Amino acid sequence: MTYNILVIDDDKELCALIKQSVLKEQIESDCCYTGTDGLALLEKNNYQLILLDVMMPGMDGFQTLGKIRAKSSIPILMLTSKNDSISKVQGLRDGADDYLTKPFDMEELIARIISLIRRYTRFNSAGNYTQPLTYKGLTIDFDNRSVTTQNGTFELPPKEFDVLLFCAKNQGRIVTKQQIYEEVWGEPYVYDDSNIMAIISRLRKKIEPDSVVPLYIQTVKGIGYRFNKEV
Repeated sequence: MTYNILVIDDDKELCALIKQSVLKEQIESDCCYTGTDGLALLEKNNYQLILLDVMMPGMDGFQTLGKIRAKSSIPILMLTSKNDSISKVQGLRDGADDYLTKPFDMEELIARIISLIRRYTRFNSAGNYTQPLTYKGLTIDFDNRSVTTQNGTFELPPKEFDVLLFCAKNQGRIVTKQQIYEEVWGEPYVYDDSNIMAIISRLRKKIEPDSVVPLYIQTVKGIGYRFNKEV
């Protein structure tokens, strides 16, 4: 199967290099240089992933991210030249699935692209799960990668859904941040708790009746998280 990604970055040379590199992995790509053009292409075409630069003229990456997330749960990998945690956490809190700081190794970029695409398309075979998981006030649907709460039914971005699913499958058990990272990211744990914490925060805002006092995903201080066995 051939996948297609959208690259939104005002660095034309980098776009050309990415396009050439992913093509070797049988991944096609469309490139554009502004957030506005990226949103227009997203309306016309079907993509499996978006590479989104943070620093762009006009509509920046964060603004573009917000507009995409208002309509789509497609995986988004942020590209940033800012090597500071504030920008990374902001992107993750606003709905990005992953980030990579420029300059980056092209092999690492491709590995992250392939990993995100695989996780996004994995729901086509739901494994041993054929029926939605139902809890008190919460339903997790594998086929649609969506959840139903008192606020309605909506899709979740890939990383959010995978974190929620991993916690739910281990209901009542404490799962460490390392376990979550290695399961969801599919790679050895690197101390980067801000990534996981940002995703948990986004999840709570979407699924919890009260995100300040979580009913489903509870914090086990100093260790990790636990999906409430009472629900």
